[in-house]
Amino acid sequence: MRIAIVGCGQLARMLALAGWEMGHHFTFLADPGEGTRCVEGLGPVLYSDQYQSGEALFEALGRPDVVTVEKEHVDVALLESLSTYCQVAPSADAIRICQHRGREKTLLQSLDIATAPFHVVTDAASLSEAVNTVGYPAFVKSCEQGYDGQNQWVLQNTDELAALALEMPTLPPLVVEGAIRFDRELSLIVARSVSGDTAMYPLAENRHREGILLTSEVPAANISQQTQQQATDIANRLLDHWSYVGVLSIELFDEAGVLRVNELAPRVHNSGHWSQDAGVTSQFSNHLRAITDTHPGSTIPAGYAGMINLLGRGADAALLQASDTALHWYDKSIRGRRKVGHINLQSPEREQLQQRLSALEAALYPEGAPL
Repeated sequence: MRIAIVGCGQLARMLALAGWEMGHHFTFLADPGEGTRCVEGLGPVLYSDQYQSGEALFEALGRPDVVTVEKEHVDVALLESLSTYCQVAPSADAIRICQHRGREKTLLQSLDIATAPFHVVTDAASLSEAVNTVGYPAFVKSCEQGYDGQNQWVLQNTDELAALALEMPTLPPLVVEGAIRFDRELSLIVARSVSGDTAMYPLAENRHREGILLTSEVPAANISQQTQQQATDIANRLLDHWSYVGVLSIELFDEAGVLRVNELAPRVHNSGHWSQDAGVTSQFSNHLRAITDTHPGSTIPAGYAGMINLLGRGADAALLQASDTALHWYDKSIRGRRKVGHINLQSPEREQLQQRLSALEAALYPEGAPL
């Protein structure tokens, strides 16, 4: 099939690399000024501002069988215009909801899915009222575009609230969240095909540094049957609501076995990268299977699997000599905090995997070293 991917970053790259093995062909749609280095040589690249209609863009993309996305911050109207001519998966509505934290949390609330307490604010008065309601610390995030710690604030006291209130005239709408005393962060990757066949990966336990995902470990330890059922129920409610097609990623807070949703991503996700080398069908392959209405492949790893991100640095060749490591490089220039690659690991024992992840982290990120 011919598949068009909106976006030209590392997720588009890994989707295309997985798809070439399956016999698919790709075109890519870039925003004006967007870098395309990650997808060079993997298919033609077009720029969205060069076409005045959905029909013209559909033709220029090579009349794709399906259009998908590697990010949620895309032009929804453009996706809707393309849906007249071919399938768009996930749907434009799912992407519209997930690209705005306020809409996303409101939907979750309407589906009786627990989140942190939240308020959407647009000015200094509503910001102050929201923070006074949720208390300190208050977590403040832009409704759109804030990720990897960007456009996010943690307010600890009235002085910090006053400082942010002064900035409100220059800021976009924000969501204010109350603190959740969670034990750990988990994520669930689930795929659903056009025909409704679903597959779920094991829950991953994730660790962050400075608001950016650093490591994932799969399967997460000490997941009770009740907790697993909660995660499955959350996923199924969302999949059913949208008649979802593709991979959906769900970030979760775990409070002693009780789950709250932090964020959704209507796409493949960083915390699912471990699946590329764990003896299962990767999240990238299963996304492509889903949008081309192919039955999903196995999601059960052969052993324990882990991933560590390369943030603003490459990996020394000596770190890659071990037989349990696999490097995935995104062909991006290196700069601070930027995701430029990741390393996957596998082990027959959890303790061994954890030791290897810790050793790699210590080598890549010495104590006190900035990202």
